[in-house]
Amino acid sequence: MDNVGIVVDDLPATIAFFRALGLELEGQATIEGEWAGRVTGLRGQRVEIAMMRTPDGHSRLELSRFLTPVAVADHRNAPVNALGYLRVMFAVDDLDEILSRLGKHGAQLVGEAVQYGDAYRLCYIRGPGGLLIGLAQELG
Repeated sequence: MDNVGIVVDDLPATIAFFRALGLELEGQATIEGEWAGRVTGLRGQRVEIAMMRTPDGHSRLELSRFLTPVAVADHRNAPVNALGYLRVMFAVDDLDEILSRLGKHGAQLVGEAVQYGDAYRLCYIRGPGGLLIGLAQELG
């Protein structure tokens, strides 16, 4: 896997949120031109993107804010059983510390942090623009 793409409405806030989670900003760019529209099927597109890399260097998120055409479908408040892409889950070392840090960036628990047997502490949070993010702390 090269990356997971997420369309956002506030790129700076979303970058700050994922930085607080421990991801590194690899770079930002504005993507436009005839070639870009041929790839996505969106003629005349102009998109600001930011590429965020996970701390282990193995995965990346591509955050996109569409200037033209504007984003159309909005499923940010969909429940966890909605069809299609819904969330990304991150492994964390200290769930409580991450929740405290992300809370300063507006993150809110969806339900509560729970323990799954002796294996994990898990929770879902809503980040900038209602993004659903899973967090998992391995126990033991």
